[in-house]
Amino acid sequence: MIPTTPRSGLLGLQWIDRLLPPLGRPDRDDRQLPEAPLTIEIGAATGVGPTTMSAFDAALRDLGVGDANLIRLSSVIPPHATLERTARVRKPIPWGDRLYCVYAAQHAIGNGRRAAAGIGWVLRDDHSGAGLFVEHEAETAEEVELLIRSSLADMTANRPERFGPIQLCTSETRCEGDPACAIVLAAYHTTPWTRR
Repeated sequence: MIPTTPRSGLLGLQWIDRLLPPLGRPDRDDRQLPEAPLTIEIGAATGVGPTTMSAFDAALRDLGVGDANLIRLSSVIPPHATLERTARVRKPIPWGDRLYCVYAAQHAIGNGRRAAAGIGWVLRDDHSGAGLFVEHEAETAEEVELLIRSSLADMTANRPERFGPIQLCTSETRCEGDPACAIVLAAYHTTPWTRR
């Protein structure tokens, strides 16, 4: 007689017990580590290269995220997040990991042309840490700031919550031969493609 468990007996499939973790004990690979608070690092950089793509890559490397696969998010800041301005993203990012982020990037091509990018944000005034990002690109940082303020004013006016003051991070560069890139990036979280 083949012994059965509540699961295999019910299904009539004894072999299924070999595939499932013991009852009442989670599968080791599915155990969840306690979630750390989300820290969103916001940084700005510029880069120059022989092509617009290499200028973009140079800016990403300068910001410390050049080895990540960027996954662009829409612009909602989740509750309990902490925002930190930084010159360089400090999150450890192993080669090829996914980096969830909000970013703005603009290129300047042609001597004397300028490029600017920026991110602005507001937090709800209920101390929840929740808020909104917006990202814009233009030719100058002043133009970017106007766009950010206009977008956030409209986005907050059309929500029932109340929000604190607008905060900004912008980057501007000028082309002096090779293409140049200005970038501002808010780094949320990194995730590997496989379990480590």
